Amino acid sequence: MGARDSIGAAGAASPPQESGREYEFHARDFERVRSLIYDLAGIRLGENKQNMVYSRLSRRLRTLRIPSFAQYLDRLEGEPRFRDEELQEFINALTTNLTSFYREAHHFPVLADFLSGRREAPPRLWCAAASTGEEVYTIAMTMFEAAGGGDPGALIATDIDTKVLETAARGTYKLDAIRPCGDERMRRWFLRGKGANEGMARVRPELARIVQFERLNLLEDGWPQLDAFAQKLDAVFCRNVMIYFDKATQRDILRRIAPRIRTGGLLFVGHSENFTDCRDLFVLRGKTVYQRT
Repeated sequence: MGARDSIGAAGAASPPQESGREYEFHARDFERVRSLIYDLAGIRLGENKQNMVYSRLSRRLRTLRIPSFAQYLDRLEGEPRFRDEELQEFINALTTNLTSFYREAHHFPVLADFLSGRREAPPRLWCAAASTGEEVYTIAMTMFEAAGGGDPGALIATDIDTKVLETAARGTYKLDAIRPCGDERMRRWFLRGKGANEGMARVRPELARIVQFERLNLLEDGWPQLDAFAQKLDAVFCRNVMIYFDKATQRDILRRIAPRIRTGGLLFVGHSENFTDCRDLFVLRGKTVYQRT
């Protein structure tokens, strides 16, 4: 989930069945979806998300040739083999990815100054919501620029959605999408497509080389991907993810992130996220930037 944005605020009501739809979609179907995605990913779907849920999951029903939401959910909850094959598709369908290069741009000078001041081993960073990669490669560019020709370090980028991770790993974008990087960075860090790839650009191999993409669900136990990556992290980007979890889930995730950050390391969060009630873990250093105590 980059800066990735997941879905919705909590709500109390349930959707009525609407006429004219390809599939029946009753209040009980929506409530089952809400309960399942909360249990799987901690996402609270608001009642205003009913049309979005219908639109996205109806594509799965069409692909799988399942005649109703009730049957789809019955199979998802009751058939182990179907669940194993379909569960990730269900999660992918119900996560929304909103990201761009240099989104919330005030974070990157802070990161550059922090990394430039290091005199220890090359830094290890984590982007906890990789989405389609724009935030990831913005962080990677900042790491290179802060290194001043030295070792930029390494970055692990994770997401619950496997499809966006595939897009991120390809590192190919429309030229319009990379324009926020500016002309100099576009020349330095991207290869422009030719012929059939005209209008596209791909991140250069040296930039992609420092990034490791992994699937990770913040609600799952252990986070072995991080254990293998680093003993302690210098900075974590977890932006525009936590606002879609309830307070208890937020605190639990923060308490799990904190020990993985070295003392004095940084946590970057989204513009709508505020964790000043976790002063035992982090102190506010700047606008939506926290420092590990």
